[in-house]
Amino acid sequence: MNSPACRSCGALLTQTLLDLGEMPLANAYVNPLQADSPEPTYELHARVCLTCFLVQVNDAVPPAQIFTDYAYFSSFSTSWIKHAELFTKIAIDRLRLDKTSLVVEVASNDGYLLQHFVSENIPVLGIDPAEAAATAARKRDIPTEALFFGSQTAVRLREQYGEADLIVANNVLAHVPDMNDFISGFCKLLQGHGVVTFEFPHLLNLLELGQFDTIYHEHYSYLSLHSVEILLSKHGLRVFEAEEIPTHGGSLRLWVCHKSNIRPASSGLNMIRQKEKEFGIATPKAYNGFTAKADVIRKNLLRFLLTAKKRNQKVAAYGAAAKGNTLLNYCGITADDIEFVVDDNPHKKNLYMPGTRLPIMNSTAILDQDIKLCLLTLSAESEEKVIQNNQEYLVRGGHFHSIFPGNPLALSI
Repeated sequence: MNSPACRSCGALLTQTLLDLGEMPLANAYVNPLQADSPEPTYELHARVCLTCFLVQVNDAVPPAQIFTDYAYFSSFSTSWIKHAELFTKIAIDRLRLDKTSLVVEVASNDGYLLQHFVSENIPVLGIDPAEAAATAARKRDIPTEALFFGSQTAVRLREQYGEADLIVANNVLAHVPDMNDFISGFCKLLQGHGVVTFEFPHLLNLLELGQFDTIYHEHYSYLSLHSVEILLSKHGLRVFEAEEIPTHGGSLRLWVCHKSNIRPASSGLNMIRQKEKEFGIATPKAYNGFTAKADVIRKNLLRFLLTAKKRNQKVAAYGAAAKGNTLLNYCGITADDIEFVVDDNPHKKNLYMPGTRLPIMNSTAILDQDIKLCLLTLSAESEEKVIQNNQEYLVRGGHFHSIFPGNPLALSI
């Protein structure tokens, strides 16, 4: 089989980061009527480009198949609402946005972020390919186009709405197979003095902590500052500020402008560049041994579940998110190992997890069914909130466990 080409620079991809085999789509939740029917699976193989050091999976699934009927609604996460509100305040203050400005968000979902700009009387435009999410946003009086963003889309939007003072693109760059067309769109839609912000999980944390559960089909790419700066530079953009934020187990927020803009580079940007350099992010050795890390985590989980079964202890999982699906399917988990998964997102209630076919139930089920051991299959920043909201479960003798070594809740029994 021929090696695929890097979606950023075009070089052949010859080094594997982790091969997870055949997997169902992580957000393809299963209706009870189809619970006994087979589902399609696709290759999930993460590779490293040894030229620009972008980590990526092959685009085995077209984005329209994943995102057009996307089941994720950001407004059901109170932590994301708070994160969005804080970001809005920072952006308004830093960029001096007002009623004469235009803020555009790419992958705006149900308007969870833009609503905060609207409340400050700042004009907005949302762009999201999922019609259900776009409809939810419009019901909040947030103008939203149900489109995939790219070069041609940007030209049409500029003609219709004008140029943007701020384009927000948080947690979307990793979801784009044609990265060059996507980035070229920002150049066309952005004002000469305007700013783009990107947020994405930092590859450095994935490598250091073995966060293989963030690898799934809808995450086409896994990003470092190094690889993103190379991509942006090709399209006349540059990073002038970078900061580390805690979301998704450790992310970066980049502030980006046209190369012609005179904004000076921040000390935070130089610090993260140095941090990546010291780690060796642009060297092949940084990616060696990742498969071994994932195997250790898988073996620890299977050992934990086997011990629980021998003791007749029932186990549930908390969090029906995509990362949980990667973890459970990679480890070969079935209903013989875990009773069910709990999640309070009403759009997932009474559905089944893809692959494992574990039923998704309301979080009260861990109390109702006397579950004593509960795996946390969600983002690191959500764990604390789950524990705070489930004190009664802990008082009744329940225990939460994280799969990742080094976590205070790391697996033990």
